Amino acid sequence: MIKSFLIVLSLAVPVAAAPLVLAQDQNSPPSQAGQHAKKHEQHPEMRHALHALENAKHDLEKAAHDFQGHRAKALELTNQAIEEVKAGLAADKK
Repeated sequence: MIKSFLIVLSLAVPVAAAPLVLAQDQNSPPSQAGQHAKKHEQHPEMRHALHALENAKHDLEKAAHDFQGHRAKALELTNQAIEEVKAGLAADKK
């Protein structure tokens, strides 16, 4: 069951992140505010993962059918992953 979730997640995360990558203008330099925020971001990978998981959750919620229970299980595990990432970020602030 976890293997099925990982397969679904490995497909959902790149699909969910694709619009973000495509929306970026590769020729324009980053703004001063954007550079400043990136320099002070403590855990950009964790925040990126959280965003990707939230996009995957949204996609799973909109899926056409349940895929014999696998979509529901993937959604459940995605929700757990979101909570774990949030807990990890919160733990770092303590």
